[in-house]
Amino acid sequence: MHEKNGFIRIVIADDHRIFRDGLGKLLSAQPDFRVEGETGDGDMAVQLVQELRPDILLLDLAMRPDGLESLRKLARQPASTTRAILLAAAIENSQIVEALRLGARGMVLKEAATAELFKCIRTVMAGQYWIGHEAVADLVKLVREISAPAPKRDCPKNGLTPRELQVIATIVAGYSNKEIAQKFSISEDTVKHHLTNIFDKLGTSSRLELATYAISHHLVDGWQC
Repeated sequence: MHEKNGFIRIVIADDHRIFRDGLGKLLSAQPDFRVEGETGDGDMAVQLVQELRPDILLLDLAMRPDGLESLRKLARQPASTTRAILLAAAIENSQIVEALRLGARGMVLKEAATAELFKCIRTVMAGQYWIGHEAVADLVKLVREISAPAPKRDCPKNGLTPRELQVIATIVAGYSNKEIAQKFSISEDTVKHHLTNIFDKLGTSSRLELATYAISHHLVDGWQC
């Protein structure tokens, strides 16, 4: 965590002024929260994160530009330590998967009790994820559960080799590089080489991003095609 002076520093981005103002007052009443800035515009939210470097960005999914587009822009920023939490009146499973892939750390429905949002913020600051109503210990399992079953279709190889598809399957299963090397009787350096190629081909940059991408695009089922 990088709280300053013991506060969790927060930026609120929501295009409903009354909701934003009310949320700001509720957060400011908590002894460990401090609202650093607020906006009703997605692009301004990205700018505020760049300028203020808050601990938490509370980001409305339905604002303009929408929350996912703001997450895409934030994902392109180098070494951002701000943790984004989506606020939504309703959200589709596909949007949850996409938000996680883009780096979101939490999602809270606007109908939730304020105590739930407070708990979400503190949970995310402790390094965990929060989806819906509770902390998430096994993110890959969650993504598996909320992703729709793979339709019958041609295997989407994305230019990946059979070995790279096998490596992706082990990443989704939670294997370490050492365990992957043992499973396929190859060196850890070779595993790292495969991962570098996979990241380049899919445009991903981390094991978590790779796992969520693979599940949402059904690569896990497709590696045996």
